[in-house]
Amino acid sequence: MTDQDVSSIRRLTSYAHGGGCACKIPPGELERVVEGLLSAGAKNPEGELLVGLETGDDAAVVRLSDDTAVISTADFFTPVVDDPYDWGRIAAANALSDVYAMGGRPITAINLLGWPRDTLPFELASEVLRGARDVAHGAGCHVAGGHSIDDPEPKFGMSVTGLVHPDHILRNSTGRAGLPLTLTKPLGVGVLNNRHKATGEHFPHAVASMTALNDRASAQAVQAGVACATDVTGFGLLGHLHKLARASRVTAILDTAAVPYLDDAHASLRAGYVSGGTRRNLDWVRPHLDTGTASEEELLLLADAQTSGGLLIAGEIPGYPVVGELVPAAGAGTTMVIK
Repeated sequence: MTDQDVSSIRRLTSYAHGGGCACKIPPGELERVVEGLLSAGAKNPEGELLVGLETGDDAAVVRLSDDTAVISTADFFTPVVDDPYDWGRIAAANALSDVYAMGGRPITAINLLGWPRDTLPFELASEVLRGARDVAHGAGCHVAGGHSIDDPEPKFGMSVTGLVHPDHILRNSTGRAGLPLTLTKPLGVGVLNNRHKATGEHFPHAVASMTALNDRASAQAVQAGVACATDVTGFGLLGHLHKLARASRVTAILDTAAVPYLDDAHASLRAGYVSGGTRRNLDWVRPHLDTGTASEEELLLLADAQTSGGLLIAGEIPGYPVVGELVPAAGAGTTMVIK
């Protein structure tokens, strides 16, 4: 690709209407779409479905034997950064995170690529795939092919298969009152990515957070006997915490003073770099939220649409901040209380 070819290409994020997990279908709309898909199950299936659609967990899990279960998941999104190699790295880390959120380890991944072949050179697509491969290989996960389509908007992600012991599955439905809540990555990548898309400013610390794997935190949780966890991605901390508390039939107390944020997150929010996905997240959970004295700014950051965020674990994991606790259900549909 010549220098002239490069100069004629717009920034990668400019080809997308949204960015990263902020481009997800709003959670309320998504739940209405899938609510009619629950059924009696497959006819003569191989294995027992342990985790399916019922609670909107991070991945599906099928038991194959007393000590082996398969995790299956897929995740893809539009460009979240302009660097194609970094986009691939972020997308891979994000897809692998679903396996870690279930307490498993990834074994194989296949690429999912949508590419505007008449608009963007395939050299950029190769960089995306290279970034994803490097992260997956670093996680000990094979990358074995994939599927691609001609798409007017670039999209990339992975379908990942993992393994977990059936007795060590982390679910979003197994929280119980009295457990602390641990968050393993700071919030704020959503507003920083939105600022990057609007201005071209680079935030290496946000890229570092998004490309960091959740493998260590997941393994620590399993070793500590934790049963309940989820990861924090496009629905924001509030959205994923709401789903966890609702599925577990408890209420979550969230200590805003304990929640960590990336540098520049607050300033970016005050400057107006808030995605539509973040606002939709907050609108969705607001009826279930006792906001206390929290400001609208705090609520928006707590609902910030994350891409490749950390794990939210119902248990205390050394080295990570405790940001709240689970208590008995408060009633009246309240799943979260801000303090």
